[in-house]
Amino acid sequence: MANHTKILVSSCLMGFPVRYNGSAKPFMPPALLRWQQEGRLILCCPEVSADFPTPRLSAEIRISSLGERRVVESDSHDVTAGYMAGAHIALRLALKHQCRFALLTDGSPSCGSSQIYDGTFSGKRIAGMGITTSLLRENGIAVFGESEFSALEEAIHSFEMKTAF
Repeated sequence: MANHTKILVSSCLMGFPVRYNGSAKPFMPPALLRWQQEGRLILCCPEVSADFPTPRLSAEIRISSLGERRVVESDSHDVTAGYMAGAHIALRLALKHQCRFALLTDGSPSCGSSQIYDGTFSGKRIAGMGITTSLLRENGIAVFGESEFSALEEAIHSFEMKTAF
């Protein structure tokens, strides 16, 4: 078998019921299923890895006027430390498996890659990144949301063409 690029993937996208409300968010385009069959996918839920229960209270990132990011649950309990712990677990897993790419659930306070909820629990999304996405990107791992799947496919194809020789 060829040595294929490994991809860190949010467990909920692969059908595991690990989201805050106990649901999954299945996202299984043919290429992702093929990568799964090829053994390329490294599954991770940062929240579950950090011992958050399923189900759990919803959480959003609040950004202070000074730019400080805190993750708070719907009851206003600050869970930033737990989200940071989950992000570091995801990073260690990605580095261990030499993942250069990640496919994470957009909107999540952990995994959001282009959008997060605004911290008011009103359902409003804003441009932003989750805690795990930020840490992965700071460490050179390209992160894509499910709406960016075609760009992920292109990035992986381009990377593999460059490293084939």
